[in-house]
Amino acid sequence: MSTKSILTLSELFEQVALLDIIDSLHNGVIAVNEDSKIIVFNQAASRIFGVEKGNAFRKIDEVFPNSQLPSVLASGEARKGVKIKLGASMVISNITPVIIKGKTVGAISVLQDISELEALVLQAKTVEELAAELNAIFESSYDGIYVTDSKGYTLRVNSAYQRITGLSPEQLKGKNIKDIVKQGLISESITFKVLEQKKTITIKQTISTGKKILVTGSPIFNEQGEIIRVVTNVRDMTELNNLHKKLERSMELQAHYEREISQLKNKYEGQKKIIVKSRQMKNAIEMAERLARVDTTVLILGESGVGKELIAQLIHENSSRPLRGAFIKVNCGAIPGDLLESELFGYEEGAFTGARKGGKAGLFEIADGGTIFLDEIAELPLNLQVKLLRVLQEKELTRLGGSKPIMSDVRIISATNKDLYKMVKSKLFREDLYYRLNVVPLLIPPLRERVDDILPLTQYHLEYFAEKHKITKILSPKTMECLMAYSWPGNIRELINTLERLVVTVDHDILEPQDLPQTLLSEIPEIHVNNSLIDAVASLEKKLISKALLEHKTTRKAAIILGISQTCLIKKAKKNGIIFQNQWSTE
Repeated sequence: MSTKSILTLSELFEQVALLDIIDSLHNGVIAVNEDSKIIVFNQAASRIFGVEKGNAFRKIDEVFPNSQLPSVLASGEARKGVKIKLGASMVISNITPVIIKGKTVGAISVLQDISELEALVLQAKTVEELAAELNAIFESSYDGIYVTDSKGYTLRVNSAYQRITGLSPEQLKGKNIKDIVKQGLISESITFKVLEQKKTITIKQTISTGKKILVTGSPIFNEQGEIIRVVTNVRDMTELNNLHKKLERSMELQAHYEREISQLKNKYEGQKKIIVKSRQMKNAIEMAERLARVDTTVLILGESGVGKELIAQLIHENSSRPLRGAFIKVNCGAIPGDLLESELFGYEEGAFTGARKGGKAGLFEIADGGTIFLDEIAELPLNLQVKLLRVLQEKELTRLGGSKPIMSDVRIISATNKDLYKMVKSKLFREDLYYRLNVVPLLIPPLRERVDDILPLTQYHLEYFAEKHKITKILSPKTMECLMAYSWPGNIRELINTLERLVVTVDHDILEPQDLPQTLLSEIPEIHVNNSLIDAVASLEKKLISKALLEHKTTRKAAIILGISQTCLIKKAKKNGIIFQNQWSTE
């Protein structure tokens, strides 16, 4: 091919602005002239073939024997989706002839590694189609893109740049960045910083509209190591800040949920189910379910360990708020007073030494739309009672160190085991806050006042601990009598802890009164043992029935082992007060 033909092809590439762009493409590109000599061999092609880039004017068959470029030159017909094996890799080549004035003056092969394509549909691209695709990619970027040459003259900006900055392409195209800065359209030039330092740089800019943007300038080098373009990516700082706040809030909410889940697993695992048989507790549950239907403030009263948190969660889960927000528990007595304010209401950047950059959302913000449960509300410091009162009255809060009010749509449920009214009279609790919290008081009776709940609670948790620890225990009737007679000052929490201790520490299967903790036995009437023959036989009968049920799991099998009928076994078990486990079948 003549020199003139080569120049003509080179001019074609210049006209579509692809000489520099082609070298940065991820796809391999090889172009040959009409003599099958290579005139374009980009970096991606060098990577695919595993050879150095310097292959200009070599015959294509010397580098790429099965390229099929010569055959396309001869036929003048394009070939699409040609599969070619290169070592361990398989590539697809789209080969297009370059025709000028009816004459085939060259051919172009665009190569793509199939392993990178996966399920993408391959299409042959002419030079014009590739240019159109690059243009579409440039315009579809959500980030603004600003391109200058090595002298700082604006070559191109995309539509996203205009959306972000408000500056039109007509205001910028063809102008030097220095002149644009002088006009006050942007605060400073990142282009010349990149040209001076020859590396990627990120700075903040202020546009003439007052908007702040984040810009990252990156140099594009030619083969001689000279900068030929500077490409600047632009992002709206407002959008980034909003995304950062959303991400931070999501991370805080996730961390809070993880803490809550961990606490529930460690302390209350298996105890979420509310076991109710007594009329007193049924009345409390019915009241909680009614309160769930209205969005009022509730104060749950009751001794420690009666299950106030479970009632608060029941109210939340039966309301409309689970669809809008989370249930967040805060123990006001477990967090030091000097930290409680920042935990509840959050803080702004610089509010105190060690404050997180950008500030931090408080639990009231995180619970927005949901419910916040303030346990041990009597422990809330007086200075924070004022801020809580504002949330209740005005539905807004202010972060620590901040001045801007934040709206808060949160339902507040509080709980205490103390007499708040006495604390109000003693000036230990604000009277106005007391009446705001005590809109609807809900009293949870202690376990000693609902003895009917002890038996089902015991059965449920024995089954739970049997599954958890893979150890099955049953209670003798006398032991059950002891549990029913005890006052349970620690309420349900004490009962659960006692049962778990018995399951994991006692080495025999039937739990007798002497297995109970001494502190418990010392507070109940003394257990008398009648040594008559009738009682001894009855005691032996109970033990044999209990052991048979424990070992064989079904009443039918246990009856066969004991030599009695299944009906007789069931009657004797009920007569002796033996508690049936759920897993025991009557089959």
